[in-house]
Amino acid sequence: MRVVPIFIAAAILTSPLAAETVPPPARYTTTTVFGNDACPTPNGDEIVVCARMPESDRYRIPKALRKKKRVDSGPSASWASRVRTLEDAQRFTRPGSCTAIGSFGQSGCTQAMINQWFEDRQQARAAKGQY
Repeated sequence: MRVVPIFIAAAILTSPLAAETVPPPARYTTTTVFGNDACPTPNGDEIVVCARMPESDRYRIPKALRKKKRVDSGPSASWASRVRTLEDAQRFTRPGSCTAIGSFGQSGCTQAMINQWFEDRQQARAAKGQY
């Protein structure tokens, strides 16, 4: 009969309720330090994570911001790129577009049907293994 109280005591001591719970820190701070600069000290309930970079990178633009993005419009874009962007934006209003919008838009409907027929034919031949 002494075995039962031992099992009950063991179950109580190993239960999650008996374990101490540590509250998470109030703040997490991440920072970058350069060269031999000291990492800031945590204030109270705070965790400070420091990334150390070489002194030569102190005044450089971060790598994520250094990448050039392709710009089709704006002050740094070429004239050809700007014209291409504007033409693409207004293509549906021009003749040959196969729309009811704009002047002579229906003129492209026959060409659109022919292009679709060629694409369907090429897909059918590719499916059969013919080229």
